[in-house]
Amino acid sequence: MTGVKFIFVTGGVASSLGKGIISASLAKLLQARGYSVTIQKLDPYINIDPGTLNPYEHGECYVTLDGAETDLDLGHYERFLNIPTSQENNVTTGRIYQTVINNERRGDYLGKTVQVIPHITDEIKRRIKLVAAGTRFDIVITEIGGTVGDIESLPYIEAVRQMKWELGNENCISLHLTLVPFLSASGEQKTKPTQHSVKALLEAGVQPDILVLRSERSLSPELKRKVALFCNVKEDSVVESVDVKTIYEVPLLMLSQNLDTIVLRKLGLPESEKPELSDWREFVDRIKNPLHTVRVGLVGKYVELHDSYKSISESFIHAGAANKCRVIVEHISSEKIDSENVSSILENLDGIFVAPGFGQRGIEGKIEAVRYARENNIPFFGVCLGMQCAVIEFARNVLGLKGAHSTEMDPSTPFPVIDLMEDQKKITEKGGTMRLGGYRCIVNSDSNSFRAYGTREIIERHRHRYEFNNKYLDDFTGNGMLPAGVNPEWDLVEIIEIPSHRWFVGVQFHPEYNSTVLNPHPLFVKFINACMAFRSEKTDNR
Repeated sequence: MTGVKFIFVTGGVASSLGKGIISASLAKLLQARGYSVTIQKLDPYINIDPGTLNPYEHGECYVTLDGAETDLDLGHYERFLNIPTSQENNVTTGRIYQTVINNERRGDYLGKTVQVIPHITDEIKRRIKLVAAGTRFDIVITEIGGTVGDIESLPYIEAVRQMKWELGNENCISLHLTLVPFLSASGEQKTKPTQHSVKALLEAGVQPDILVLRSERSLSPELKRKVALFCNVKEDSVVESVDVKTIYEVPLLMLSQNLDTIVLRKLGLPESEKPELSDWREFVDRIKNPLHTVRVGLVGKYVELHDSYKSISESFIHAGAANKCRVIVEHISSEKIDSENVSSILENLDGIFVAPGFGQRGIEGKIEAVRYARENNIPFFGVCLGMQCAVIEFARNVLGLKGAHSTEMDPSTPFPVIDLMEDQKKITEKGGTMRLGGYRCIVNSDSNSFRAYGTREIIERHRHRYEFNNKYLDDFTGNGMLPAGVNPEWDLVEIIEIPSHRWFVGVQFHPEYNSTVLNPHPLFVKFINACMAFRSEKTDNR
């Protein structure tokens, strides 16, 4: 670990200020300067991982290539840096305490009283250093979840204090993100919340080296000087982060504020020439200045909280930019769709996307949305449960298998076209027991999927228990729904397509986890392309 530098990112005043975006933006700038960077998220909640959390609680559960169920911020890290994260990049309080308790049960502490300090904080520090093991990275950025002052965050802040003391300020710095609110009644920006936030951090023994101030409006030099004075931070280390139209502007904003230069100077690292971000600038320009527009319906059961489908939403942005197209995503609750109103809800869309999920709630609405897309030749894309709904709908309405379903929803269905994976049938625990992470898939060379990927062998990430039931494969193939991709190890159907349809693709995996700014996922790109062609055709017909 010799030579690795550490940056800790904390937040104050309010949650959801964007620590993950600031961390990812800083990492992107340092990466563009030639440094090898990774980002780690420390989450204060006691769950082992977010795998069992309701999406309404914590947004989507992001899955890494090596099968970790993690916080959605890891999606931001991958989308910005274009490199995969792993099990090591997300640590929760539950995992920390589980490890310490297991150590105690084995007698590893030789009869000592197990305490928060040193045992919990030592394990936190071990986890922070683990991601840097083997000197794979020059810089490790560690984002600490929650808000300074929360009881849950205190052991993490103490671990930061100890690491700064152990490694020295030249190897370990702290960046604190706070809010400078604007009070419209008085017409003033207020620094007092920031002062109190930094005070709370100081009381925990950590002096921030850099302050990033979130604000709706630009900050005056006088206000920055006041913050620097009251928070004991150098004036040139107070950085503003004003609101922008898209999160992908934040790296460019931080570059204009010299955040990367400040960080390198404090860490004693050489400054190379300015980061080359022409591809990034072009991407942002395509987002802000599209030539086309399409409207896609995202049919799901967690639509009230858009973060439940964060990676999907970002994948549409990436695919839109690749097509120079603005993708307007309409979040449609599947619970509100039935056979009577489906047409009125979906008729003005250029494409229909049926989202992943678990459980019975809203399932019939998803199936109706699939039917409408299939019968009206509207571009369709289904992911995980969305693909399974396409299979169920086809079985019922084309194959005539009345009552066909998934055994997840109806264990007694007479036609289990979607069934539990064989190795899952004896598993009763929920956490970390699904088919998780990257698996191989061989793509049919005569398919829309192959035309998207341009290769026959792919690796995509999974998070599910149920699969297409191969007992019905001949029935589906004979009636026009084909397996366009198959896992070679277990002969599992991974992709289904209807070749007679303009663009009808369902995938068992989660392609949204593999979409990044510089490498938008090809299935999303081709889906949006099909939506554009459909919209153009409708316009011509009018």
